[in-house]
Amino acid sequence: MSIAENIGQVGERIASAARRVFRSPDEITLMGVTKTFPAERIREAHAAGLRVFGENRVQEFAGKADAVRNLPDTEWHLIGHLQTNKAAKATELFDAVDSVDSVRMAEKLNASAQSAGKILSVLLEINVGGEKAKSGVAPNSDELEQILQCAPRWRNLNIQGLMTVPPYTEDPDGSRPYFRQLRQIRDSMAARNLPQVGTAVLSMGMSHDFEIAIEEGATCVRVGTAIFGERARAQPQRM
Repeated sequence: MSIAENIGQVGERIASAARRVFRSPDEITLMGVTKTFPAERIREAHAAGLRVFGENRVQEFAGKADAVRNLPDTEWHLIGHLQTNKAAKATELFDAVDSVDSVRMAEKLNASAQSAGKILSVLLEINVGGEKAKSGVAPNSDELEQILQCAPRWRNLNIQGLMTVPPYTEDPDGSRPYFRQLRQIRDSMAARNLPQVGTAVLSMGMSHDFEIAIEEGATCVRVGTAIFGERARAQPQRM
């Protein structure tokens, strides 16, 4: 199937999942995850109507940014872990950083955005599964509370909500408790009415489990494989 057909099929699945829980499909943003895919595939997806794109690495996107910069009405999100020494470049390249997980990172991004004269949209990444191999701030941790308390001083950051990558399970329904936990964290934050902390966005769900995420309240799903196909795996070197 073509990218356009895949986008149409994913859109139908989003609509069906939303209707199952009496939500409007218009509440849910489809983000195309384009890591490892070349600029021409991004342009093809844009021609098919996709407008929000997610990349995992600053350096990789820097290599194809010029080839997609002229696409109208696009949003570019960094969804992978960001090293603090790449904060300035990320601020230059992206409209949003969806993986803020420390006070130090937020401080760096705020300073970079201030220098660039822009307001940078961000999400706080929550490590709901407590996996050591994944980035994200732990739920109910001192670090998360410190981020929330420090937020009013970051005038060049627009905190819009939360993001998570749950532990992988073969059964998509295995992700449900983690998605529900993120929604509960969001609801708890919203009840506190914290200054400079928005809670409208819940970015959760990928190709294999985005329908479950929608049932649990996702407002943005990050879909790569179901749109662009399988990513090429590195070939072993021959001796």
